Amino acid sequence: MTRLEQQLNLLMELDKLKAVLRRTRVRCADGRFENSAEHSWHVAMMALLLQEHANEPVDIAKVVKMLLLHDMVEIDAGDTFVYDTAAYETQQQTELEAAKRLFGMLPDDQGEALFSVWREFEAAESAEARFAKALDRLIPMLLNYHNDGQSWIENNVSKQQVMQVNQRIEKGSQVLWDKAKLLIEEATENGWLRN
Repeated sequence: MTRLEQQLNLLMELDKLKAVLRRTRVRCADGRFENSAEHSWHVAMMALLLQEHANEPVDIAKVVKMLLLHDMVEIDAGDTFVYDTAAYETQQQTELEAAKRLFGMLPDDQGEALFSVWREFEAAESAEARFAKALDRLIPMLLNYHNDGQSWIENNVSKQQVMQVNQRIEKGSQVLWDKAKLLIEEATENGWLRN
């Protein structure tokens, strides 16, 4: 198989991400569930628009790359609801196996380079990864807030759960964490989160 054929094969495999549904609904009139491809695009746009709010200077191209790559593994692993603690126990290994398969479809040099970026995101140790993780946590919260707490209500989520899961935003952006805390308080006052 040629290099181009390998690259095109992965691109066609990535189309499957459009069929992976998340628990958050989009804001458009039909109120359907967001898919993982839409989520990846939306959070990459957040990076471009909100870069100035990162705690540290970041290479925004790398942040965008991380955000476009981070959920590819959901093609095999599916989306894990962030408040489902039982599912999180097996998620890491399942996603690692999926990453190996997907990045393994590419020519070795390209596959390893992108797999390295994916692993950096997962480790959340670099400034870019911390900011990317912050954005990845913030966008579902924003959608929930602007959809009157939809997935929080449907899944009986508490204020404590939202605070605990989303506190990682602070590691990437104090400004965005401060905003998130205000949204959590308002959502609790509105009855969208259990107190």
